[in-house]
Amino acid sequence: MATLGTVPPPGSVLRLERCLDAWSRPRGEGLATQVRAGRHLRVLAADPAGGRRLRVRLWEDGYPCWLEVEALGIHGRPALPPPLPRLDRVAIAARLPGVLAFAEAAAALPNTYLWGGSLGPNYDCSGLVQAAYAASGVWLPRDAYLQERFCQSVAVLPGQTSLLLPGDLIFFGTAQRCTHVGLHLGGGRYLHSSGREHGRNGIGRDDLNPRNPDPVASHYRQELRGAGRVMHSHDGSPLPP
Repeated sequence: MATLGTVPPPGSVLRLERCLDAWSRPRGEGLATQVRAGRHLRVLAADPAGGRRLRVRLWEDGYPCWLEVEALGIHGRPALPPPLPRLDRVAIAARLPGVLAFAEAAAALPNTYLWGGSLGPNYDCSGLVQAAYAASGVWLPRDAYLQERFCQSVAVLPGQTSLLLPGDLIFFGTAQRCTHVGLHLGGGRYLHSSGREHGRNGIGRDDLNPRNPDPVASHYRQELRGAGRVMHSHDGSPLPP
């Protein structure tokens, strides 16, 4: 394992020995995601302004972010990632009970919404979805708009949810961009982590029934973009020299 003060050079492939916070920028606040111990990454570059973060790309989902030099130097160990199989729909469907059970268990714990949260108990919307699938060995992209692009589209409208299956993802946002995602439980009901600005602060259950007067459900119905089905898993980002 690297020692305190060691700066992994660009190109290093490391395995994390400890969970770490990852940032969206080379300096300042802005949690991007949280990286569980055991995950692999490649160091891409140092901050050109001489800051104390390194730009990395996570292997399992291809996500770029910044990690603290000191933390990575202490808790990153040189190690090549094992092969990550690309699961097909049949294999994924068999794992959906575990995906849904993880999400329900997360909802049962005390939690609040955390932008960038992906380790729990506090999650953001896409962090919860990614964690639920990853717990069953299915890797998805990290952010909601990336998850939308990754999925096969499924037709859905408020009150018209017959094509949805448990485990499908429901996407919300503007006409221009997906900004929120929920995990479909069945019958138009979905579980998601949302912030206090929309009436809740953490994981809850809502539905697409147009007669449901709940303010949180009503808000998200107005922002419904569509739905998607996970047809395959992310099979590991390329780690070029």
